[in-house]
Amino acid sequence: MSDSVDRLYTAVLLARADNPAFSRTAKLFRGGIEKMAKKLGEEAIEVGISALQGKRREIIEESADVLYQLCVLWAECGITPDDVRAEMDRREQLYGIAEKLPKPMKMVEIG
Repeated sequence: MSDSVDRLYTAVLLARADNPAFSRTAKLFRGGIEKMAKKLGEEAIEVGISALQGKRREIIEESADVLYQLCVLWAECGITPDDVRAEMDRREQLYGIAEKLPKPMKMVEIG
């Protein structure tokens, strides 16, 4: 899958300069980070809804949309798939591949 993400990321970078009248990707870039973040959130919610409904095909399709929206957001933020892979490798060494990085404990003021 990393090859697919790499190709998608490269295509997103190339489409950034296209005419927004003809390219949804270029239109997203013109919409700015707020639009990109909103679209990513919408797609993630759609994955969750499809999962709750047990719609396997829709989960796959919406997951691909999430990856597309991530690539657009990464490109806007100057993040590459290699940056994310490096972080995943780091986490795997610390916690194992199937574990999410623990969140830092928040100090709660009492009294």
